[in-house]
Amino acid sequence: MVNGMKDTNGNLVVVGVQWGDEGKGKIVDVLAEHYDIVTRYQGGANAGHTVYCGGKKFVLQLVPTGILRPNKTAVIGPGVVVNPESLLEEIEQIENNGVPVGERLVVSDRAHLIMPYHRSHEVAAEEARGVGKIGTTAKGIGPTYEDKAGRRGLRTSDLRNPELFLKKCTAVLAEKDRIGTALFGGERFRGDEWVAQYYETARRIVPYLADVSAFLHVEMERGKRVLFEGAQGTLLDVDHGTYPYVTSSSAAAGGASTGSGVGPTRIGAVIGVTKAYATRVGSGPFPTEARDAAGEKLRDRGGEYGAVTGRPRRCGWFDIPAARYAARINDLAALAITKLDILDPLEEIPVGVEYEYAGRRTSDFPAETEILEKAQVHYRTVPGWRQSTVGIREFKRLPSRAQDYLRLIADEVGVEIALVSTGPEREQVIWLEQNWLCQEIALSRG
Repeated sequence: MVNGMKDTNGNLVVVGVQWGDEGKGKIVDVLAEHYDIVTRYQGGANAGHTVYCGGKKFVLQLVPTGILRPNKTAVIGPGVVVNPESLLEEIEQIENNGVPVGERLVVSDRAHLIMPYHRSHEVAAEEARGVGKIGTTAKGIGPTYEDKAGRRGLRTSDLRNPELFLKKCTAVLAEKDRIGTALFGGERFRGDEWVAQYYETARRIVPYLADVSAFLHVEMERGKRVLFEGAQGTLLDVDHGTYPYVTSSSAAAGGASTGSGVGPTRIGAVIGVTKAYATRVGSGPFPTEARDAAGEKLRDRGGEYGAVTGRPRRCGWFDIPAARYAARINDLAALAITKLDILDPLEEIPVGVEYEYAGRRTSDFPAETEILEKAQVHYRTVPGWRQSTVGIREFKRLPSRAQDYLRLIADEVGVEIALVSTGPEREQVIWLEQNWLCQEIALSRG
């Protein structure tokens, strides 16, 4: 602490507290005004960040949200897996909406490439699981990370040398054909023609490639401030999430260091983003899920459908044990609460405070998926405010019961609240001025 403020080294990680879809895109976009570089450190084009600005809706799947701010640099780190075709399409869409990309995008030359066989094998493997499906987006993310860990992946740097790429790709392809045919059946990939076609598209990302670790180091030495953007959420982290119903990378804040090539001591603090309720896409445990009409109403009011897949999200109530667990995993310094306004019409709001399993009550978040799936949740029901909070920009102007609800979350999770989103637009946000984050970035309220 320096003069009562937390020393963040000027660099901040924004991470999801739940199972993703918490509204990180909106929060990163708001914070990016006060930072120079926004760096994505994990995941692939399976995580969509929806941002509204200038009356336009942007769904960013791979390009960091900071690209929407003038004079900001967007960086895709080595911890991300890249589908060149998807990346090029996204760049085109952004530029067609009046946002220049050009040299403001930097892509790691150590990021791994998503290949067509990754997508086809993921679809086949998911079908083979039957009722045990994980609920993937079938974009080849998991198999790409598997190849990365298995030391047989192809990286973006391989695209710089067409002869070397052809040699490596052909060798991997032969192995993939053998494995895929043995395990899943189906057609084999056909050699040189397919590789040449892939390369013709993929080589177009070569001008964006750089040593991201070196780039960020130089920029930080020059005094530039970096905002690290995670995809998914802590409860989908491959090590700390609801395994095996997780993503294939380190979505928690710890992944920001390995996924960008920046030493952990250069990252000063972590802000966690969470909805005022809870959602989850795909299979897996969701203790506070509302499987009744209340859950349907949350989905309808919140527009809870995947930004990338369009899949309906499962909806439920705020989960204190899960949020407290995420706060510990990430050492959260502050919370950003999104979609508070979705709760506006409710007369009562349940908040999950404890689990009970086999006659024992706990406020911890257990590792066993089986316990999370079968645990009974004990709720504390609080009165709703039944007034609109849409567009409110000062905490004191919130209905008193909405203020009480936010204080309950902060007190129970043990982390102060820095930001509250009251709508999709950039301006629809409350900054809690006494929070260290607001003081540290010297926010001018105008």
